[in-house]
Amino acid sequence: MFSNSSKYAIKAVLYLALHSDEDNKLAVKDICTPINVPRAYLAKLLHDLSRHQIVSSTRGPGGGFYLSAENINMPLMAIIAVIDGKSKMESCMLSLEDCSEGKPCPLHHLISSSRTKLLKSLENETIRSLAIDLKSKKTFLPL
Repeated sequence: MFSNSSKYAIKAVLYLALHSDEDNKLAVKDICTPINVPRAYLAKLLHDLSRHQIVSSTRGPGGGFYLSAENINMPLMAIIAVIDGKSKMESCMLSLEDCSEGKPCPLHHLISSSRTKLLKSLENETIRSLAIDLKSKKTFLPL
């Protein structure tokens, strides 16, 4: 359901949530190995997220990527919307353009309520709450 790009972006943002702040910025080279994402690909993702104020960045010596107080309170859906577009999450599972409530595909009614719940959760869950769960070991990422 999530593209590889969204998965990589989520891992990168969570890594930043755990390992960076305004006084401790991270370069792409410091993030790509621990989260196992190609460096050039990660640089593009982080620049896209930075342009949309999901992550913060500073250029020059001592520069890099980090999460500000505003960034860390963003909903998880903000990351996905920047990387894939919200419409991908709302599109037909069989990739049919005409699928709708009035003209449903064979899977439409099977996943409709689950998709609605997932989208609501992604809108309500923040980067901060996921980072807290990682720090308290309620969840894990091999970082």
